[in-house]
Amino acid sequence: MTSLPTMPMDAFDLSDLEFWAQPTEAREAAFRTLRAERPIAFYEEMALPDSAIPIPAGRGYWALTRYADVVEVSRHPELYCSGQSGSTIVDMPAELLEFFGSMINMDDPRHARLRRIVSAAFNPRMVKSVEQAIERVAADIVERVAPQGECDFVTEVAARLPLKVICDMMGVPESDYDRVFHCSNVILSSGDPEYVPDGDDVVLAFLNAGNELASLMEDLASYRLEHPTDDLTSDLLHANVDGESLTHSELASFFILLLVAGNETTRNAIAHGLWALTEHPEERARWWADFEGVAPTAVDEIVRWASPVIFMRRTLTAPAVLSDQPLEEGDKVILFYNSANRDEDVFAHPYRFDVGRSPNPHVGFGAPGPHFCLGAHLARREITVMFRELVRHLPDITATAEPARLRSNFINGIKHLPCALSPTGA
Repeated sequence: MTSLPTMPMDAFDLSDLEFWAQPTEAREAAFRTLRAERPIAFYEEMALPDSAIPIPAGRGYWALTRYADVVEVSRHPELYCSGQSGSTIVDMPAELLEFFGSMINMDDPRHARLRRIVSAAFNPRMVKSVEQAIERVAADIVERVAPQGECDFVTEVAARLPLKVICDMMGVPESDYDRVFHCSNVILSSGDPEYVPDGDDVVLAFLNAGNELASLMEDLASYRLEHPTDDLTSDLLHANVDGESLTHSELASFFILLLVAGNETTRNAIAHGLWALTEHPEERARWWADFEGVAPTAVDEIVRWASPVIFMRRTLTAPAVLSDQPLEEGDKVILFYNSANRDEDVFAHPYRFDVGRSPNPHVGFGAPGPHFCLGAHLARREITVMFRELVRHLPDITATAEPARLRSNFINGIKHLPCALSPTGA
């Protein structure tokens, strides 16, 4: 896929979940049309009335599809805020904000306070410990799948690395891994029937999953107060910046954020990476021939290509004009990172997967501003180490079927990806 036609404006609706079930090429063509013809387009919202916690249709939203607009909004949080009703398109009810109200749904000064406390816990000792854990976990994963000859790359490789790293980092026992994995899948499922069966209350499923993760972390936090160790939970509980520390509920929300932002997005980047390398064998050969030399640009290209988080929302705190489009106080603007990462005005040949792409100012970790991903370094490290282990021990690993994609307008997820590999000892 090196170029795409456009698609008539009346042929798609970003608010229709069925649009997000279409093939990648169709969705990319729609966003190319928007960038070319209506880069700031208005869409109505859908209501979710048939829930125990009904969500009425909001006032609609402006879809931002060009790179320049996404960056401009991200740099001005005082005008385009994150703290009004969450980062989703719909206004998140208070019951959900209780669990999903961490840093991405906050504005200064509360956002700055929480980020300072969390940053203080990520001290050099903790960072070194996490980096060593990544290498150990990646090696264990490859050693386990190497003799099999084939596997589901998502469930047995891509998902296992960030899940175990984050759980180990927080001190979550291995007996809870499956529970954490299931809950994070539900939270980011957008109601995909594999994770929320048809007929179930989607909003209630999100709430229950968030409640389960929050309860797990609150129990662990209570124990760590009396029995501190060298895990991140203990460090976060005892981190003190200017006399302030995290409450148990803030710690629980941060844990959920780590899972959804650190586990889900990294696993999807790794999965998209294998699929891209399978579809572009010339780029795979280029990287494999000089892994360490090409890795920095290859990893960032994987993140650009995958754009694991499709969008984030901001809400206007005052009237404004963005690229000649008047906006009112209270208007919602949706930053479509996936579209910004294909903007022809910024990226040469944006539909070409290029492991040596430079420069590559992608917004796969968010755009510059206070909400740029706190875990970007960790994500890059995990992707690099995972592919290093693969090229060392399973260099012929290849996807053998089309990926089973998550039906979501928020996460560009791959649920399953069959792959083949030579059954060798790692």
